[in-house]
Amino acid sequence: MDHHPEAGEVRTGVPTYVIEAVVAVIVLILGATVIFGSRKLGSGWTSDGPGAGYFPFYIGLIICISAVGIFWQAVFGKDRNTEVFVDNEQLKRVLSVLIPAAIYIGVIQVLGLYIASAIYIALFMIVLGKYSVLKSVVLGIVINAFFFVLFEVWFKVPLYKGMVNLLGFTGY
Repeated sequence: MDHHPEAGEVRTGVPTYVIEAVVAVIVLILGATVIFGSRKLGSGWTSDGPGAGYFPFYIGLIICISAVGIFWQAVFGKDRNTEVFVDNEQLKRVLSVLIPAAIYIGVIQVLGLYIASAIYIALFMIVLGKYSVLKSVVLGIVINAFFFVLFEVWFKVPLYKGMVNLLGFTGY
């Protein structure tokens, strides 16, 4: 359920201009990465015409200039947006999905896609969905067993099993 602030209730949280500044810094880093990569490819003019990194270099440069402009406007602009971008309750809900998703990606590296997905589905059902442990574990296993048979057996497309292949006993 969404919580809408009552009249007189102060909405606290991160102001929009701070988020804009952070995104501008991230975009600046991405643009600088493009520039750096294009320099390694050769961003100059060669005897045959533009080098492999010529156009990416200028795209990266445009991205960087735009990011600096957005950052400047967000932090120092006259009309900077001081409204709350996300309040604490909304942020908690987003992080309750984002943090487990990031952990899931790390667990995939160790346990593989199938085992990590079974755990992820079961824990999400238990913690966020408030389903019983038995139902959650059974569904996590059944769903991933289906995908295992679908990809590994029928389509013959092996998916990542992880550094610790707990499914090695299956022969796949």
